[in-house]
Amino acid sequence: MSEHDISKIFSNIVLDQHVAARTPWSGLVRKGQVIRIIDLESQQAVDALFYNAHAYHERYSAQDTLLNQGSAYIGKGTCLYSNEGNVLMTVVDDTCGRHDTLAGACSCESNTVRFGHETKYMHACRENFLLEVEKYGMGKRDIVNNVNFFMNVPVLQNGELVIDDGLSDPGGYVDLRAEMDTLVVISNCPQVNNPCNGFVPTPIRVVIGDPVSI
Repeated sequence: MSEHDISKIFSNIVLDQHVAARTPWSGLVRKGQVIRIIDLESQQAVDALFYNAHAYHERYSAQDTLLNQGSAYIGKGTCLYSNEGNVLMTVVDDTCGRHDTLAGACSCESNTVRFGHETKYMHACRENFLLEVEKYGMGKRDIVNNVNFFMNVPVLQNGELVIDDGLSDPGGYVDLRAEMDTLVVISNCPQVNNPCNGFVPTPIRVVIGDPVSI
């Protein structure tokens, strides 16, 4: 993603930051601003949570989002609904095609169940989320079902979920417009035991700004 391409999207950039592999990040996206999440090297799952920036008890609801759109996947045009029935953000552009909101975030406990007791020590998205939400006075109870950007989770005919190789190309991105002031919390997924990161976690780039008027 070149700087020229970025300038076509944003009239004013308020944040442009690389997020290292395996680490958490959070930031405020004000109403009307766009956040672009860029998968720099491809096949990097980016777990994300969304909160009303002025009332954290209102937060992303996977159930309401799926119910309202009638689809198992998130993509361009999807509205991300809160647990109070309001739209937090809208996906306004997307090069990947679809994103997951069914599989949830990896945790040390789930790693143990799925991959063996020896993996329990490994850092996971739930732990990343906890480290980040604590900055805002929140805790474990405030970590809900999340969006997994760039993560490929096919739903089989029998209802089972499969974590498969990621679909995004290097430089792939998703753009989300804030429909209210929104706190975005990200875990740049550290998972190395399944294909969601190509078994090698990599950095991402986060850009927030005012969109160019069309």
